[in-house]
Amino acid sequence: MQAIELLLNRNSHPRLTEPYPQGQPLERMYRAALRAPDHAGLKPWRFIEFSGTGLAALGEIYAEARQQRDASTDVEELNKLRMMAQRAPMIIAVVAKIQQHPKVPASEQLLSAGCAAHALLLAAEAEGFAGIWRSGWVCFDQHVRAALKLAESDELVGFIYLGTPAGRRKPLPDLALDDFVERWV
Repeated sequence: MQAIELLLNRNSHPRLTEPYPQGQPLERMYRAALRAPDHAGLKPWRFIEFSGTGLAALGEIYAEARQQRDASTDVEELNKLRMMAQRAPMIIAVVAKIQQHPKVPASEQLLSAGCAAHALLLAAEAEGFAGIWRSGWVCFDQHVRAALKLAESDELVGFIYLGTPAGRRKPLPDLALDDFVERWV
């Protein structure tokens, strides 16, 4: 696959199934993520991989987090949260490891981790898989952060859901460049 075609056609896939990236394809995906822009060579990323029973453990963390926020949450809602982690056969949490640095602000380190997450998605497509970047309240919840052993300075950038697309790919909208590009000539 040509790089420009990959960039122009990457799409989020909310419905994912087996198989998911493993072995050499997964290793190449991580290696692509480690090529994210990285001012001062801080390597401000960490990845937490969930598959198999790890997905159930992540779902339980989500349910516990909701119960801590609202003890009256009903069983149906808790089960829905547990199933959130079963929407794909693999999930990778992307964490920005924010460090104090005189020339590299936290915002730049967060953007670097975001680039690493995007590289994971692009590499998944290049390897014949698909994914979607999910976030929401679980990325900012203190219980989730503690269960994933994040440091106080860490930021949870999002959860990359990975697998094989189920169903057809959704069409991409054609965007007018003039709506997004301002030219000073």
